[in-house]
This record gives sequence, C-alpha cells and structure tokens, in this order.
Amino acid sequence: MAASELYTKRARVWIPDTEEVWKSAELSKDYKNGDASLQLILEDGTGLEHKLDPKTKNLPYLRNPDILVGENDLTALSYLHEPAVLHNLKVRFSDSKLIYTYCGIVLVAINPYETLPIYGTDIINAYSGQNMGDMDPHIFAVAEEAYKQMARDERNQSIIVSGESGAGKTVSAKYAMRYFATVSGSASEANVEHKVLASNPIMEAIGNAKTTRNDNSSRFGKYIEIGFDTRYRIIGANMRTYLLEKSRVVFQADEERNYHVFYQLCASSHLPEFKTLRLSSANDFVYTRQGRSPVIEGVDDTKELSNTRHAFTMLGINETYQMGLFQVLAAILHLGNVEIKDRDSDSSIIPPNNRHLTAFCELVGVSYQDMTQWLCHRKLKTATETYIKTLPRLQATNARDALSKHIYAKLFNWIVEHVNKALITNIKQHSFIGVLDIYGFETFEINSFEQFCINYANEKLQQQFNMHVFKLEQEEYMKEQIPWTLIDFYDNQPCINLIEAKMGILDLLDEECKMPKGSDDSWAQKLYNTHLKTCSLFEKPRMSNRAFIIQHFADKVEYQCDGFLEKNKDTVNEEQINVLKASKFPLLVELFQDGEKATSPTGQAPGTGGRTRLSVKPEKGRDKSSKEHKKTVGCQFRNSLQMLMETLNATTPHYVRCIKPNDFKLAFTFDPKRAVQQLRACGVLETIRISAAGFPSRWTYQEFFSRYRVLMVQKDVLPDKKLTCRNVLEKLVQDQDKYQFGKTKIFFRAGQVAYLEKLRADKLRVACIRIQKTIRCWLARKKYLRKRSAAITIQRFTRGYQARCLVKFMRRTQAATIIQKYRRMYVEKKRYRQKQAAALVMQTILRAYMARQKYQALVREHKAVIIQTRVRGWLARCWYKRCLVSIVYLQCCIRRMRARHELKKLKVEARSVEHFKKLNKGMENKIMQLQRRIDEQTKDNRSINEKLVGMETSFTAECEGLRTELNRLKGAEEEAKNKTNQVNSLLEELERLKKELSTTQQEKKTIEDWATTYRSEMEKMVSELKDQNGSLKKEKDDLNRSIQEQSQQMTEKMTRAIAQETQQLETDLNEERSRYQNLLTEHLRLEEKYDDLKEVMASSNISKPGHRRTDSTHSSNESEYTYNSEYAELEEGSRAAEDVTRGIDTSLTLKLQKRLTELEQEKQSLRNELENKEDQFQRARARDDAEFKKARGAELEYESLKRQELESENKKLKHDLAEMRQSLLGDKATGAGAPGSPAYKVLLEQLNASCEELDVRKEEVLILRSQLVSQKEAMHHKETMTEPSIYAEDVSKLKDADELKQACIGLKDTNRLLEHQLQTQRRGYDSEVESLRGELQNVKEENNRQQQLLAQNLQLPPEARIEASLQHEITRLTNENLDLMEQLEKQDRTIRKLKKQLKVYSKRIGEMGAGQAEGQTSPGQMVDEPIHPVNIPRREKDFQGMLEYKKEDELKLVKNLILELKPRGVAVNLIPGLPAYILFMCLRHADYVNDDQKVRTLLTSTINSIKKILKKRGDDFETVSFWLANTCRFLHCLKQYSGDEAFMKHNTSRQNEHCLSNFDLAEYRQVISDLAIQIYQQLIKCMENILQPMIVSGMLEHETIQGVSGVKPTGLRKRTSSIADEGTYTLDSILRQLSAFHSTMCQHGTDPELIKQVVKQQFYIIGAVTLNNLLLRKDMCSWSKGMQIRYNVSQLEEWLRDKGLMVCGAKETLEPLIQAAQLLQVKKKTDEDAEAICSMCLALTTAQIVKVLNLYTPVNEFEERVSVAFIRTIQTRLRDRCESPQLLMDTKMIYPVTFPFSPSSLALETIQIPGSLNLAFLTRV
Repeated sequence: MAASELYTKRARVWIPDTEEVWKSAELSKDYKNGDASLQLILEDGTGLEHKLDPKTKNLPYLRNPDILVGENDLTALSYLHEPAVLHNLKVRFSDSKLIYTYCGIVLVAINPYETLPIYGTDIINAYSGQNMGDMDPHIFAVAEEAYKQMARDERNQSIIVSGESGAGKTVSAKYAMRYFATVSGSASEANVEHKVLASNPIMEAIGNAKTTRNDNSSRFGKYIEIGFDTRYRIIGANMRTYLLEKSRVVFQADEERNYHVFYQLCASSHLPEFKTLRLSSANDFVYTRQGRSPVIEGVDDTKELSNTRHAFTMLGINETYQMGLFQVLAAILHLGNVEIKDRDSDSSIIPPNNRHLTAFCELVGVSYQDMTQWLCHRKLKTATETYIKTLPRLQATNARDALSKHIYAKLFNWIVEHVNKALITNIKQHSFIGVLDIYGFETFEINSFEQFCINYANEKLQQQFNMHVFKLEQEEYMKEQIPWTLIDFYDNQPCINLIEAKMGILDLLDEECKMPKGSDDSWAQKLYNTHLKTCSLFEKPRMSNRAFIIQHFADKVEYQCDGFLEKNKDTVNEEQINVLKASKFPLLVELFQDGEKATSPTGQAPGTGGRTRLSVKPEKGRDKSSKEHKKTVGCQFRNSLQMLMETLNATTPHYVRCIKPNDFKLAFTFDPKRAVQQLRACGVLETIRISAAGFPSRWTYQEFFSRYRVLMVQKDVLPDKKLTCRNVLEKLVQDQDKYQFGKTKIFFRAGQVAYLEKLRADKLRVACIRIQKTIRCWLARKKYLRKRSAAITIQRFTRGYQARCLVKFMRRTQAATIIQKYRRMYVEKKRYRQKQAAALVMQTILRAYMARQKYQALVREHKAVIIQTRVRGWLARCWYKRCLVSIVYLQCCIRRMRARHELKKLKVEARSVEHFKKLNKGMENKIMQLQRRIDEQTKDNRSINEKLVGMETSFTAECEGLRTELNRLKGAEEEAKNKTNQVNSLLEELERLKKELSTTQQEKKTIEDWATTYRSEMEKMVSELKDQNGSLKKEKDDLNRSIQEQSQQMTEKMTRAIAQETQQLETDLNEERSRYQNLLTEHLRLEEKYDDLKEVMASSNISKPGHRRTDSTHSSNESEYTYNSEYAELEEGSRAAEDVTRGIDTSLTLKLQKRLTELEQEKQSLRNELENKEDQFQRARARDDAEFKKARGAELEYESLKRQELESENKKLKHDLAEMRQSLLGDKATGAGAPGSPAYKVLLEQLNASCEELDVRKEEVLILRSQLVSQKEAMHHKETMTEPSIYAEDVSKLKDADELKQACIGLKDTNRLLEHQLQTQRRGYDSEVESLRGELQNVKEENNRQQQLLAQNLQLPPEARIEASLQHEITRLTNENLDLMEQLEKQDRTIRKLKKQLKVYSKRIGEMGAGQAEGQTSPGQMVDEPIHPVNIPRREKDFQGMLEYKKEDELKLVKNLILELKPRGVAVNLIPGLPAYILFMCLRHADYVNDDQKVRTLLTSTINSIKKILKKRGDDFETVSFWLANTCRFLHCLKQYSGDEAFMKHNTSRQNEHCLSNFDLAEYRQVISDLAIQIYQQLIKCMENILQPMIVSGMLEHETIQGVSGVKPTGLRKRTSSIADEGTYTLDSILRQLSAFHSTMCQHGTDPELIKQVVKQQFYIIGAVTLNNLLLRKDMCSWSKGMQIRYNVSQLEEWLRDKGLMVCGAKETLEPLIQAAQLLQVKKKTDEDAEAICSMCLALTTAQIVKVLNLYTPVNEFEERVSVAFIRTIQTRLRDRCESPQLLMDTKMIYPVTFPFSPSSLALETIQIPGSLNLAFLTRV
C-alpha cells in the first residue's frame, strides 16, 4: 500500500537517537510523496523536523499498535524491525518483569540480576506436557519442546545456549538440565539425574571465575549430552569442554579473580585436613591477588568448597582423590610464589631454600634440586649434540607460568574425565539431548587469540543457525502449499573461509609456528600479503602493523597479533614435564599418563568424556612424548569445532540467546545500547530479517474470522470460513502479493496486520462514535424531559401556594370577625360581674358586723368561766403538790438505794464498753476480711441483708412495745394527779424529806453528767460505725463490679482459649491425617515397585535352567497385614534376590525392603499419634468440664463459709443493740430519758440509724441466701425485696416473735441442707482430684524413670546404646504384654462363665419346652437334648444373615466376587454395596463358628484381591469408584456389627443380634481404612488424568460467551504437531464429565459425605490448574477473559446447586480463581482501586496478584495497561502479608479424606444372592 496511507497524521514512527538508540515520535502532518522531511512531535511534546535521506528517501520505521507491544513472540509483531524488537523487549523486561521472549525458534533470555521464583518444581510441573506456544516463554518451555520432540520424532535434540559473559548462559543451561532431571526421572535407583546436577558445582569451581562483567563467568565452553533410554528416562550423561582459558591461572585483570577453587581452598585453609597444604589468605599468593578483588559479595567460599566436596563424593570421587586434587591446586599456588631473580643478563637463579618451592616439591613429590635446575635452564637438541642453556629471568618466569597452566589444564581434563565416568551407565542409550553452553561473540578494546577462537566458533554456530531458520521457513511454506522463492539472507561462509580455509588465518598461523624464527610480526605481514587485497572481510588498521580487522557477522573486530604464536604453540619445557612424571605422587603421575593418550596435551581439545562419538580422547594415541606438543591449539580447536558442528547438524537444535541488560549488574535495568549490540551479535535480528522477508504474520482462518468479523457485512459471512476470509481480504487488501492462502493459515507480509488493525480500529472508532452519539442523544433527551418535568412541578407548586395564600386570607378575615364578637361580649360580661361583686361586698360587710357583735358577747361569757376554772384548779394543784412532795421524798429514799446499786452496775458496764472497744478493733480487721470475701460473693451479702431486714422488723415491734409502755406510764401519771388529795396528808412528811431531796438532786446531777458523757461516746461510736459501714459498702460495690468484670473476662478468655485449642487440635488432626495418608501413598508406591521387582526376579528365575520358582507370592500376599508378614516377605525377597545374577541390584532391593519396614513403622506410629491426638482432645475437653465443676463447688463452699461468718457477726450486732436498749430503758427509769427529752431523742435517732443499718445487712443476707435455695424460694425473696410495702405488711401480720424465729429456723435448715450438699460434692471432687493426682504421680515417676534410662543410654557408646535401648524396649513390651495377657485371661474367664450360664439357661429352657410338649423326660434325654437344637429348623432364625462356604471355595469366592466382577452390571441391576454385604456375611459365619484361620484368610484374600484388581484396572474410574464404595461399605459393616456401643446405638434390635461374637477386628478395620484411603487417592488420580486435558481448554481457551473475547493477533507458532485435538473440549465437556463422575458414584452407593469430598477435590483441581495456566499465559490475562472465567465459574456453581453440593466446600476452592477473574475486570488506576484490590483478593498471594497485573494485556485499543506505579502501590500495601512466596498452586495436593460412619438400614437376612454372580456354592445359614 502507498506510504501516504500509512504515514498520516498521528502515525507513530521510530527515529534514531544517540542515547536511546531509537526514539518514538508522532507525525503532526500527513506525509506526501516527494516531501523531503517529516514533521514530528516527540513524546515530551517538542517538535522536530526529520529530514529524509535524499538518495534513498527511506522513511523511518513505523511503530506497532499498542496492543501488540509486549508480545510473547517477536515474530508476532506486525512491523518487524530493530526498534520494534528493542522496544518489545524493554517493555517486557522493565515494566512486566518478564525475562523470556520468543523470537521465532529462538528464546531470548535477559539476565535480571535478581533471583526470581519462577524455577520451582511447581513451575516445572506446569510446563510439563504443554505445547511451546501455549505458555509464556520460559527456558522450561524450550526444554519441554526438546524432550517432546525427542520422544515423538525419535531424533536427538540440542539446546544451544549462547551469549556474552554475564548474560546468564550457565544458569540457563543449568535450569534446562534441572528440567530434564525432574521431568524424566531416572531409569535406575542410581540417581543419575542428581549426579548430572551435581556436576555443575564442580565445573563452576574449576572452570568459572569472576570477571568485570560477571561474578560467575564460565571460562570454557561445554557440551553436556544427557542420555535417555527407550522410556525416555535419564540413564547417563557425557560432557565435552572447549577452550579453557588457561592464562587466567597466572594472570587476572583488575577487579577479576582466578578460578573459584583457589579462593575456596584459601578460605578453608583453617580446616584440619588442609593444614598440610600450607595455605593462607588469597592475598598471600601471586596467582590470586593480581585482580585485587579476592572476595565476591554474598558468596561464602568456605561453604562453596563444602558443596564442591559433596558433589565430588556424589560422583564417586573419594576423599583420597579429593585431597590429591586439592594438593595439586595448592602446589600451583605455591609455584606461582616462587621468586626467580637475575644472575646476569642471560641467566637467572632461584634463591636457596625457597619455602614456596619447597612446599611445591613436597606437595607434588618431586626433587627440589631437579625443579630448581629446570626452572632456570633449558635443554637444546641439535643433530649432533645436546646442551643445556640458561634462561633469563623473564623467560624463566614465563616457563614457570606455562608449567602452572599446563598442570591446571591436566587437572581440569582429569576431573572432566572422571565426571564423565561417574555419569556413564551400562544401559544402552536410545537417544540424547545435548546442552551447549558456549561463549558468545566478544569484542574488547584489546582482542587476542582467545577472542579470535571464540568469534570463530560463533561464526560457525551462526551459519548453522541461519541455515536452520531458513530450513524451517521453507518447511512451513511447503506444508501450507504456498509458493516460495529463495530468501536473501546473510551467509557468513566467506568469513569462515577466511579463517579456516587453505591459506586462511589458521593455516598461516600454524605455518608460522613451524618456522624456527617465526614471530607475530612476520605472521602479520603474511596476512596482509595474502588477504588484504583478495578478501573484502579482511582489513588492516591505519595506525598499526601488528593488528588486523575481520568483518564478522555481528561487527568488525580488531585483533592484536601480539601473543598469537605463543598461545597457539602452547609450549612447555619438556624437562619440567619429565620431572613431574618422575614424581612420587600417584595422582600427578596419573595426570600425565592420561595426557600421553590424549589428542590435546594442553587440555584444549573438546572434552574428556569416555563415550565413543563425542569423546574428547583422540582416535589414536601418541607414543612418544617428544611429539606431544606438535599439534597447535588452533588446529585442535578447529577439529573439535568441526566435531561439534557435525553433532549439532545430526540433531534438532533449539536456541537460547542470553542478553546482558547492563554492565553494572543492576536488577531489571535495561541499557538499549548494550542490548542492541548483543541482539545484532547473537542472530536475533537476523531471524527477524529472515522472517520479515517472507510472510511473518500467520493466522488460522478461525482466528482471522473472529478478529476481523467487524470488518465484514452480513452478506459477506458464508458458512465456509475459508471462503469468507478470502472474499474479505480481496476487498480489504488490493495487492494480492501482501498475503497468501495456505491450507490452514493465512500468511501476511510485514505490516499487513498493522494495516488490518488500523482498519479494525477505525471501524470500531466509527461504531464507538455512533454509540456515543446515540447515548448522548438519549442523555440530552432524558435531561430535557427531566427539566420539563421539573418546570411543570414548579408551576404546580407555585399555583398551589397562591391558592393556599388566598384561603389563608379568607380564614383570617373570618377569624377576626369572630374575635371581635367575643371581645365585645367579654367586655359587657366583665362590667356586669363588677356590679354584682360590689353588691355582694356590701352585704358581706353588714353581715360581718352583726356577727362580731354576737361573738364578743359569747367571748365575755366564756372568759368568766375560764377564770373560775383556773382558780379552782389552782386550789386543787396546791393540795396535790403538797401530797406529791411527800410521795417524792419517800421515792427518793428508795431510789437512792437503788441508784447506788445501779451505779455499780453502770461502772461494770463502763468497763465492758472498754472491752467492747478493744474487741471492736479486732472485729474491724475481721470485718475488712469479711468484706473482701463478701466482695467476691454477691449472693451471701444479699441473704445477710434479708436477714437484717427481718431483724429490723423485730426491733421495730419491740419499739412499739416500748411506746405502749410509755403510754401506760402516762396513764399512771394521770392516776397520780387524781390522787392529789392524798398528797395533802403527806405534806408534813415532805418537809422532813427536803434535806434528803437536796442530797438526791446532787446525786442526780452526777448521774446526768455521766449519762451525757456516755451519750457522747455512743454517738461517736455510732458515727464511726456508720463511716466504716459506708466505706465497706463502697468497697463492696467496687469489688462486686470488679468481680463481675473479671468473671466475664475469665469466661470470655476461657471460651476463646477453648475455641483456639479446639481449632488447633483440629488443624493438627488434619495435618496428621494428611501426613498419614501421604505416607500411605508412598507405601503403596513402594509396594508396587517391590511387586515389580519380585516379578522381574521371578522372570529371571524362570529363565534359568534347572531352577524351580517357589510359589511365594500368594503366601506373602496373604500374610501382608499380619504382624510378622513384613519380615517373612522381606526374607523371601532377599532369598530370591540372591539367585538373581543380573538385571537386579541386590543392594537396591534391600534398601527398598528396609524402606518398607521403616514406612510401616512410621505408619503405625502416626496411627498411634493420631489416636493420641484424638484422646488428648477428649481428655482436654473433659478436664475443662471437671475444672469448671470443681471451681463452682469451691465457690459454693466459700459462699457457705462467708454466710456463717456474717451470721455470727449479726449476732454480735444484736447483742450490742440489746445493750443500747437496756441503757435507754435505764435512762427512762431515772426520769432523765423521758419522752421528749434530748437524751431520749438522741438515743432514739441512734437506734433508728442502727435499725436502718441492720435492714441493709438483712437485705444483703437475704439476697445471698435466696441464691442458694430453690427457684421458688428465690422468686419469693425477689418479690419480697422488690415490694417492701408488701413485705412490711406480711411482717406486721406476724403476731409475735415466734413466727419470725420459725422463719429464721427454716432458712437455717435450708442453708444446712445446701452446705451438706456442697460438702458432699466437695468430697467427691476431692476424691477425684486425689485419684488424678495419684495417676499423675505415677506418670511422672514413669517419665522420670524413662528419662533416667535415656540419660544412661546417652552416656553409653553407640553400639551399647542401641543394645540398651532395644533391651529396654523389649522389657517394656514384655510388661505390657503380660498386662494384656492378664486382661485377656480375665476376659476369657468371664466369657467361659457366661457361656456356662448360657448353657444352663438354654438347658432349662429346653427342659421347660420339652416338659410342656412331652411331659416328663428321662435324664438321659435331658443330657442329649442340647446337642441337637442347632439342627432344629425353628432355631435357625437366630443365626440368619450369614453365608457358609467351604475353605476350598475361598479362591472361587474371591475370583467371582472381586476379580471377575463387572462393576457396570452390579451397579445397574443389584443393590449398592452387594459384594461388601456378601463378604461380611461370609465373615460373620466364620466368626460364628470361631474359625480364626478362616477369618484371617478371608480378610487377607479380600484385601489382596482388591489391590490386584485396582493395579490391573486402576485407570478405569468406574472400577475404582465401585471398589471404593464397596470397601467403605465393608468397613462400615465391620463397625456396625462390631459390638461397640458407639456403633450399636444406630442399629435395630435385630441388627444388634447379628454382631460379631468371637473376634475383635479393630486392627483389620484400620487396615481396610488404609485400603480405602489408597483407593480414594487412586480415584482422585484417575479423575485428574481424565479432567486434566479438559480444564485449560474448557475453562480458559473456549469462548463460552461468543464474541466477547476477540482473538488478539498473537501469531504464535505451534511448533509441535500434537495439537490436533486442541479446542475440542468445552465447559460443557467438563460439566458432562463431572455429572458422569457423580452419577457413577451414586449408582455404586458411595456415601454422600465421601461424594462431597471427591467433588471438593475435583473443583480444587479445576481451580488450581486454571489459575496456574492463567498465571503463565500472558494472552489469557485480559478483561474479556475475566468475564469468560466468571461465567464458567457460575456454571460450575450452578452444577453444584443442581446436585445439592453447595455446602461441601467445593465453591470455596474456586475462590482464588474467582478473585483472579475479578482482578482482571476491576479498575486498576487510583489508590482507591488499589485498596479495593487488596481487600478483595484475600485468597490470592502477593506474588499471584502482582503476576496477574504484570501479565494484564489489552485486547483492544480502548483498554489500558496497568502502570508500573500502580503495581508498586499494590506491592507496598501487601508487603505486610504473611504468606508463602509460591506463585503457583499445588495441583498435586489432595485433601485428607475421612470416612464418617454410615450405618446401613438393610437387614442382612433379607439379602438375596443373584445367580449372575456364580456364587451357588454359598449356603445361607
């Protein structure tokens, strides 16, 4: 198409840039043909005029659409050019953190300089079996492709890993080998795959070093050939090496290191075994300190040496050889420190007694004198004589360094050879995969011989790569039947000819080396003369005559000629070699003996393996050491490279190109300049160019139709998709050369897909504009309608307001009229009332005047009467006073006498008050203690308060009595007044007693003073008591509140603790169950392997003449689950193994047997531990209940004690109150306390206060007591407390104090009863505690004894320790056995006793039955009668539900019922679980006849037969499901009829009669439970194998909602032909398969709970596999795919709902997948979106969330990518999560299965055996 159509306004292009290599810009104006420049706008907004080349008029490169940026395959880009490739790599690497990208057949790997979690076993499993185009690019995908093609095409494969130093070649090769080792496994138990991986640390130690570009740079090339057998399992490996950089041994540049092994030795020099090496720090040796960087950050050289030694050991190199190797390496370091000094200008000398040379000689076992001699001299041979020549210091130093390099090269070759020997096996190799880890193209400021060889090798590899790419393109075109023409691509054969052809650079170099006086300068001149004018690829530098330039495929490289000849010759002093050969050190001699047989004496030849075709050994050996060094290094390298190319051409190559993103080792930092340089050098751009020259974009017809359906009209759509695509393309693209139609694909030229995308985007944009127009019209109309409706509403409300205002005015007018009317009426009424009031006032005044006159007359008359009364009264009182004085005098005399006696009593009482005060002090402390306890017990306080209320009532009654007495005294006083006449007669006597009266008055005054003092003291005491009572109340309230809070907190704490402990126990139980079931799986696998080995042994035994095979299989199988079967089986296996001479590894068999025994023991221990966990859980729950009850009992006991103390305290208070009352009565008797007197009032107030206090106390007592009596009494007390008026009325009804006493006595009896009950409970709890303490003490003593024995055993030597532990264990088991035997004997005696009683009872019943039928019988008949009832038909119904068979029919029973049974017929026609019922009925009969052998053989045969049928038909889901259901039913029958009460409670009475009577089969129940677990796991594996191919296609790839997810132009090439079935599975296929699983299990009668567990496991597999593929497929992470996944999940949930399985936990297993789908659909821009994502994705890990966000890819232009800042925000918010860093879900995880007890309601006696089962030999009993 014309440029004017593409270079339009807003088109984006790439322009060159000096900093970023390529910079993006956008056209601001359309381009027209003939324009000399383009008007551009850069991304920062600045304008730019880009001038075009006037000669070529080449336009800048166009940018790809945004939706193509970040593609997995670079060939999927529409515009294939350098800037597009560079930008795509940068986006994937920097933004998406993806280090792998496809470029056609090449995998581009960029070194992240950071450890990534993408190489775990879960990732390996995810890529295993997948097509290369289906998953994201990965080194594992390339390895899987090679492995798959090797297995499918029967052709050897090669993986070529190249790149410059620091690009990650070694790591990539290592991961590829790890993939093969993990996926393929090993053909034997020799762990070959581990040995292959173990070779890596060895080769890294001796062949890797730190450079300025890489901390672990490989300084040699290697080709590892991994061999496989016919089943494609690893059987061995072989390694070839290329061009070891020997010069690094003696020289390192700044910031570089020697080989790692030297620094590892120096770092470990402190170890005892290395003391003899005389090593020290690396800075002390010349060979390790030149780079001035002896330490690598983050690397522990000591630990690395330990890993290296471990790898040596794994590869079979023993400690002796290892120390020998380290000895040679240490000798090299010492040799480098040998100082050579000048003797004169032509000779040199080594100072005597050089300690480093001495150490060297001692380490390698040579003579010090010989070494000193030949380090400074050289032997020259002529035709006639031989003479010795001295060497100058420089030449001697070079000779010393050459010797060091030579020794290290020999050592390197020896190690490689022994590694190859360890990796080779005797099994025949069927095929192999080679991994080539070789250096990439190198160019430095100074390039020498090493760079020349490296670039020469890369030229050869690039040529092979170009030819392979061209071949694949040609094959693709031919396969699709597309006419093709030769594509012009760069052929580097001229450059290769320049190097290796006749008279090439290497030939001239070898020729110059043969010249006696050859030099680098003369060789350079020959190069100039030969190639300067004849070859365009060869150039001469302008400023140098000692260098040359070669135009390689990647770049021009200038080589310095200095050192080429010396390095090519690689000369070593022959006399020095002879000295080393004469060494006494065997390893050194072995090194040089091996060297005599090698092609390359310097170790530069490729590899030292022991294999024929790829061996580094020469085809013919050299016999003479004098000819040892005649073959040059260049020649050797050319030959080895030719051999490598032959190997690669004979295999299918796979390419991995490693890119170094920057030179500073910064994580995820992309340097465009360095990247472009490497892309040009590694052939990636050449691949792009070859692809772009043809048809790089390829679409299937279905993909094209789905993507560009929007460009078609309805009439263009035909039933034939191929014809539809053809018609549409002819309309859209006029130039037919831009595309081609193949058989299955449409091929497009470069740029055509971008053009189609532009058309599609334009069409969608027009459609969007139309949609926007319609929506905006709808929105505008909706807005107009809203405004119109609002205007109408406003008008309506306005008019309504106006109408309301008019009505309001009218109402106000009417109201004003009414108000005026009533106002006028009010004025007139007021005037009338005023006049009426005036008249009434006048009448009132008149009438009052008349009444006052009448009243004054009455008052005068009344006052006269009063005067008379007063006079008469005065006369009477005078007479009365005289009499009274006389009487008083008499009373005073008597009272004086009584007062004296009373005074004495008061003094005594005063003393008692002081005593009372003292007691009060002690009582205060006691009250404080009581209050502290009362604070804890609220109930006691309430009961005490109730008691005090009762006492207050009684005291109130007493006060009423005292008032009555006071009234009586007043009456007596009145009577005294009446006797006034009698007083007159006593006046004389009164005069006589006046003197005595004065004396009495003085005494009275004294008594009053004392009373005042006493009253003040009592007031003070009462106030103090009030204060104390108030403080006690306050403390009581505070403590009550704190007690309630503490009790609530303790309750909550205990609840939480119990819940946590329960949850923890459940978690532990599930973990133990899962671990136990995993061990069962491992045990089953080992059993299968053991059976296979036995079959192999049996076949080998049969093949031997004269050897008879012993039939031990059946017997061993029968006794498999008996106690001693394991050892018998192992003995038989070992005896059979002794007869096998080949094919079987005896040690392996013994290891397997030992492992089986260990697994059995571990299984038993886990089973015991599981039971202990369950018992511990039950005991913990019971212990918590007991502690709670005990605490409650102690609490009640404490309450009782508090109540008693409070009652005693109340008695004391009563006593004090009585004393106060007596003192009050005493005051009344003296007359001072008369009513109304101050003393009487004060005491009465004190009494009332005390009564109130007592009331409060009584209420507390009553409250406490009410909580201890029955509910009815408590309610009665509650009503009493809440209704005080009613309570007062009830108390007032009591006529005397006796009723109060009776009530108090009743309460006391109730308290005593409760106390007795509490004490009884406490005694019971105490006895239980004592028994538990006794048991605990016994356990402690046993534990102490065990610890003592353990401590004693630990002090013994290992052999004695084992013997002692065995002896102790035997003793313990013997004791336990004796205890069990005693229990067994007791049970046997009990059983015999019961049997005797049963016989007696049966005899009596028989006698009674016979007596009723025949009358009297003879004793003989009575004795014989019990013998025959078994045969009487009427007694058979007691033994129904059993099947009898003969022992010889057991094999027939097992064969017909298990081995040859067809599950389909049984499931359809018969009752579910029929085989299980039949087997159990046979077992019941064997139990009934008490035949233990029959029971054992039946159970063992059943178990082994089920295992056999599962092993034979384990892939058939129907068979596995059938036997899972029957095994569980058989297990449930064993439980249901075991006789245990826990199981019998679910039975009917008839079923309980069918319980087993003689044998306890609990151990067999466990064995059958284990068998059920194995069958369940087999069922899960079977389902997984069926579902696995469906999941990805049905859940991810298939479009359930058509048209939602448009196909993105990925252009991924399906590199394998095994994808014919791809896309055939849909979601309906998965649902149909799930329904088939469910219906099959239901037909077989599988327990519903077990079905739920199976469905949960199915859904977990579906969710895990789907999520894992989503996380590894960038093309699946889009908004539309999220919608598809959510729809698919909803269909799965609907299936669960239809089957009634929503509560089985299956839905929860899909939660991670649901959240991942939601994550694809939610907004991903703002911080609020990040917060929503963090709160939503709780089931996903942080790694999974970040991975999905990184992989999110827009399918259309209208979607946006997730920004890097948003992803970092998510990481910041989620960094506090504590979770596993694992990316993928474990698809192999199986939930632990449980078999809940499910009793059967089917009666055994009703089961009928169908004839189709061929079980006629069974007899119903």
